[in-house]
Amino acid sequence: MWKRDAKLTKGLIMAGIELYAPRTERHRRTWTWAAIVIGIVFTFLAQIVALLPFIIQTTIAVQKNPALAKTITQPEIDPGLIIGMTAPLIALILLWVWLFERRGPAAIGFNSKSFLRVARGYLIGCLFLASVVGGLWAMGVYEVEGPGVFLKPSLAALAPILFYALAFLIQGSSEETLSRGWLMGVITSRHGVVWGVIGNAVLFGAMHLLNVKASPAMFAGCFNVALFGIFISLYAVKERSIWGVCGWHGAWNWLLGVGFGLEVSGLKLKVTPLIVDLKDAAGAPWWLSGGEWGPEASVVSTFVLGAGIAWLIWKGALKPKESYPAPVSAEKTAV
Repeated sequence: MWKRDAKLTKGLIMAGIELYAPRTERHRRTWTWAAIVIGIVFTFLAQIVALLPFIIQTTIAVQKNPALAKTITQPEIDPGLIIGMTAPLIALILLWVWLFERRGPAAIGFNSKSFLRVARGYLIGCLFLASVVGGLWAMGVYEVEGPGVFLKPSLAALAPILFYALAFLIQGSSEETLSRGWLMGVITSRHGVVWGVIGNAVLFGAMHLLNVKASPAMFAGCFNVALFGIFISLYAVKERSIWGVCGWHGAWNWLLGVGFGLEVSGLKLKVTPLIVDLKDAAGAPWWLSGGEWGPEASVVSTFVLGAGIAWLIWKGALKPKESYPAPVSAEKTAV
């Protein structure tokens, strides 16, 4: 009994735990604080590069006509911009892992059974989101603002919805590559699983602080985003892969913003929803509806995510494992 408890304690607290693939003497480990700084820099660098054409065009226009400075608005969020702002982040992380750490994709969770895990994660993500929105609708928090494309499907209406599905899958995968794949792996390797889970989740929540103006809904939303980070981290730890959480994250964002027309962490999309267009019912309290942040700031999301965390811990997500998933072929050549 003592040996079992000691082994569990080592897996939770002590350093030297690799989540996704074994580490060899050839591999390097990025220092924890350096990884946090690099992750933030890579995130903003990817976004700046995508927004550079808009920034240049706006700057030139304002120089020609200074009065335009008062009318400048943010660029419209479409699938192309979402992909442009997030896909480079995946490339930057993979390049850092390959060139500096001398490791392959499997080391940050891109290992075997990719299609199966993505599909399963996507389905579970849709079910989780549907349970939140469905529960809030049943409580009278939301009301129907308009019908969805599903009732009268057409190629013109379905095309942007499918593009958004791809865009959010890439966007979700970029955040999972950074947070659950690389950052959690680095922290866990040096400080243990608990610190890896909590550390990446707190940073993940903090990186959403600027999504909307400061308000109770914003702070509740960031808290739930961090809670989501803990849940999805445990999912990745239990599966020893990030394929599943990439699918989960993409499904949640897509169904929330495109399926039901609700805010995604404060972001409102200009697209006709697939299922139904919902809006806050008159008089609905923000702590139920999520206010300007959307359902992710609702106490219902807090409950659902909390229940998911408890279930994953009960199913042994934090128990140390001796084996690793099979690597993808790229990993064999990279190490």
